[in-house]
Amino acid sequence: MAHISLPEGLPGISGAFAFRPETAKPMRELAEILLRGPNSLSSADREIIATYTSSQNDCHFCQTSHGAAAAHHLASALQPAPSELAANFELIDSIKRDFEAASISPKLKALLNIAGHVQQGGKRVTTEDIARARQEGATDIEIHDTVLIAAAFCMYNRYVDGLGTWAPQEREAYIPMGARLAHQGYTAPPPSAPAPKPTQEEVAV
Repeated sequence: MAHISLPEGLPGISGAFAFRPETAKPMRELAEILLRGPNSLSSADREIIATYTSSQNDCHFCQTSHGAAAAHHLASALQPAPSELAANFELIDSIKRDFEAASISPKLKALLNIAGHVQQGGKRVTTEDIARARQEGATDIEIHDTVLIAAAFCMYNRYVDGLGTWAPQEREAYIPMGARLAHQGYTAPPPSAPAPKPTQEEVAV
């Protein structure tokens, strides 16, 4: 149960956004720029960075929703076959467990290394971390955006969990959410909370 009275039926950050639209707008716009805006890093890679950071912060809602978005970005079709989506989720899970052993590019591994150090504390990022990323072909903008994605998701994660928001536990609930984030983005009109059930007095009227 949330620590404050958030709109019912909206999981995770959705309820917090609906509660405070004035702060939701710039947060949505930042996510859109970082995860879907023009960039030499694919949206899949950027969602993976967000997912990994969220997993390190133990934020179930963010790591599962953005993991689902990454799985959809990795798919070869707008409506991927269940088997392809399952394989993409397996890759995401392997990255969260041990990205160094996962089947991803050396450049993404180097960027995830930076993101993990940002999650621990900005000063944990070393010149060796940056040199490794550059050696694997990362540009300064890609390094900049990796740091900012990791830093921003530390904020999003703490926002979600600090308010005690509700979130479904089963992965299946996040598949349509991931598809919406991947294909419609973060500034599309948010889903509405279900209408409250009428009271007995209202029914009587």
